[in-house]
Amino acid sequence: MKEDRFSRVGFILAAAGSAVGIGNIWRFPYVAGEYGGGAFALVYIGAILFAALPLLIGEILIGKITRKEPVSAFEDLAPADKKYWRFAGFQIISSFIILCFYTVVIGWVLAYFVHSFFSLPESSQEAKELFTSFIAYDVSAQIFYHAIAVLITGAAVLGGIKRGVERANKIMTPALFIMLLFLLSYAATLPSFGKAVSFMFVPDFSKLATDAVLVAFGQSFFSASVGMAVMIAYASATQSGLKVCRSAALIVMIDTLVAFIAGIVAFSFLFYENMPSAQGTGLAFISMPAAFYDFGVFGRFLAAAFFAALGFAGITSSISILEPTVSYFIHRHRWSRAKATWLLLLVAYLIGVLTLLSVTDGFKFVRINDMSLFDFLDFSTSAFLLPIGALLVAIFLGFAVDRGRIASELKGEGLSRGAIKFWFFLIRFVAPVATIAAIAVKLSDLA
Repeated sequence: MKEDRFSRVGFILAAAGSAVGIGNIWRFPYVAGEYGGGAFALVYIGAILFAALPLLIGEILIGKITRKEPVSAFEDLAPADKKYWRFAGFQIISSFIILCFYTVVIGWVLAYFVHSFFSLPESSQEAKELFTSFIAYDVSAQIFYHAIAVLITGAAVLGGIKRGVERANKIMTPALFIMLLFLLSYAATLPSFGKAVSFMFVPDFSKLATDAVLVAFGQSFFSASVGMAVMIAYASATQSGLKVCRSAALIVMIDTLVAFIAGIVAFSFLFYENMPSAQGTGLAFISMPAAFYDFGVFGRFLAAAFFAALGFAGITSSISILEPTVSYFIHRHRWSRAKATWLLLLVAYLIGVLTLLSVTDGFKFVRINDMSLFDFLDFSTSAFLLPIGALLVAIFLGFAVDRGRIASELKGEGLSRGAIKFWFFLIRFVAPVATIAAIAVKLSDLA
């Protein structure tokens, strides 16, 4: 039987598809706008290079060396007297929690993709009212599109690594780029395009406060998909000969390129309509649909392309955050892939229904710490679970694992002794400080 593993190209596309999620498209433009555009972009690139990239290299190394799912990978690589490190592999729980509400958001994207062919809101106020009404009252549509998102994710993961996950990413990741390049090419014809490019790449250091630096590090971790065991699972399922450093560099390059393209596209349309930037759902479901309205019938196709890009980004990410947990049950508990996929998706679907109900008008009593279940899961994963997962990876590779074993792998990658020492410095000191700072920023939001 042929081994079910990623090709090297398949790994790059799947890993990039994981990193390029919905949050990368709708959150990066907002935080860039909030913290000085080009100035924030420079800090963000620094955060990627000196914190997120070393962590990404580390996670891929863990998967490549051990060839095991995340829990067994930490257990195998840990020293004989420190097998408790296997618990670090349970960051797969973070991935699964994200999946539960992430497919709800993908459902919203799919609904807006369909609706964009028929009508668009005339103003941001109308767009806000439509989205609020959809979330609060259209429960059946949300449940339906949530189910579609779950089924698409399940169909890809059910097919296995080569015929399912890799094949889906070979279609969707290029399709995402095609949609974004289409939007970028049209945005380039707008008189506001130059202003958008200038805003994204000309630094305004007057807006670059300390918290902007911390936000940049937090965004870089989230964007690079570190701290959720995805890259460990993907690297463990890749053919031999994987070039870790080269692959990690390509992944962050693709991820960062998408973030910048999304920012230019968003600001081109928002500046053209003299609309303020918004975060998350506000940008995707309110500001952008209203901005497309003035382009007439063609605006509907622009909106459809935008939501198609969001959909591709979302589905490739949902596939990636399901696979580590499926891999765990297949290899640790000897479940079949079908059993693991559908049982986990059933649980995720049911929890997802609860999360979407928690933001509807009739179920607002479902709250935790004065937050809806949806907001609570979103906040707890982004503020704590993912940074803690990244912190554990940094401590594990920097202090627990035999340094010689890691150094030998990096030397085989062609890194010089100085480069290897620098990577260890980043993974032992810079990455941990950055992850703790990212947690601190989220805690300050609660104050």
